[in-house]
Amino acid sequence: MFVIIGWLVALGCIFGVYIIEDGNIHVILHALPFELITIFGATIGAFLANNQMKVVKAVAKGLGRCFKGSKFSKARYMELLALLYDILQKARKEGLMSIEKDVEDPHGSPLFQKYPAVGNDHHVTEFITDYLRMMVSGNLNAHEIESLMDSEIETHHNEEHAAVAALQRIAGGLPAFGIVAAVLGVVKTMGSVGQPPAVLGGMIGSALVGTFLGILLAYAFAEPLGGLLEQKVEDAGKELQCIKTTLLASMQGYAPQVAIEFGRKVLYSGDRPSFSELEAHVKKK
Repeated sequence: MFVIIGWLVALGCIFGVYIIEDGNIHVILHALPFELITIFGATIGAFLANNQMKVVKAVAKGLGRCFKGSKFSKARYMELLALLYDILQKARKEGLMSIEKDVEDPHGSPLFQKYPAVGNDHHVTEFITDYLRMMVSGNLNAHEIESLMDSEIETHHNEEHAAVAALQRIAGGLPAFGIVAAVLGVVKTMGSVGQPPAVLGGMIGSALVGTFLGILLAYAFAEPLGGLLEQKVEDAGKELQCIKTTLLASMQGYAPQVAIEFGRKVLYSGDRPSFSELEAHVKKK
């Protein structure tokens, strides 16, 4: 929603001021379709040539996420920490082997299904169960599991950032493709030097629209989308770090209520539930 509002504000101010200052909007509208085809065609072609198909798909998926609200909220984190608390509490009271069935079949587990916002998230569930399974097996110590977690989080971060980097490259290339479109317009104008000054002026103006559009699309559209997607990637990584910190605290011998406090402290302040909010939520569940 804020993405669209931001674009409306940007376009409204840019074109509104131009019209108020008696700018000839017909010149822009006349050149717009041709310049957009040139710029978009070159951008899409370069984008496909520069990226593997998995990155292309990741960009398409990431753009869809940009127009949705963030799922990483205080309510979700309270659900996550409450789930971890229940799992660790059960393991502490009944032994690690008591959570084996929950780990092997999270979709059939009452613990995971008690918190559907997190329990039905495949990636988060898989991350939790993979490391709980290692804890149950007892073959790895906390340092070894921490190293594995760091490697997986780094891999996830790099995969997600491939789409961000692709969008940033698009933003970097758009002004150049705008110049290409403008140069073509100038070449066309130079081939018509015998025309009256009024006609030549319109042709030169149309050519400059290419440069204008390249810069506008880069810094008002592509760059903000890349920045927004990067923020969403960081949010997803923060959730994994929260899980990692909580599980490692438990492995080091801390009680479940203390372990989830370790995890809570990892979260961004704007999304982090307070100690009393989390405590009340856990007791309520």
